Amino acid sequence: MSEKHLADMLNLGEKSAQMLHAAGIHTVKELADLGAVDAYLKIKRQRVAVSLNMLYAIEGALTNTHWNKLDRATREALLMEVDAREANNSFTDAGF
Repeated sequence: MSEKHLADMLNLGEKSAQMLHAAGIHTVKELADLGAVDAYLKIKRQRVAVSLNMLYAIEGALTNTHWNKLDRATREALLMEVDAREANNSFTDAGF
């Protein structure tokens, strides 16, 4: 059985997959290993216009939840983690 493509994940389409590929994320496993916050930050570092909806879409893709169904606590936790990582420049991927 072949591996699922990024564009086939819930919330992610071809445009999202292209953004992930440009950020160096090519497989579902790579995305899962990074997590939503680090993947979102890698995309942001590519200097492309990316909204918080992409962060929510990635989290939803990883949890098999439609992005607009993520609860408020999850969204707030994601935002707090993004803010903390950006403030400290602390990313889990050595490429940052």
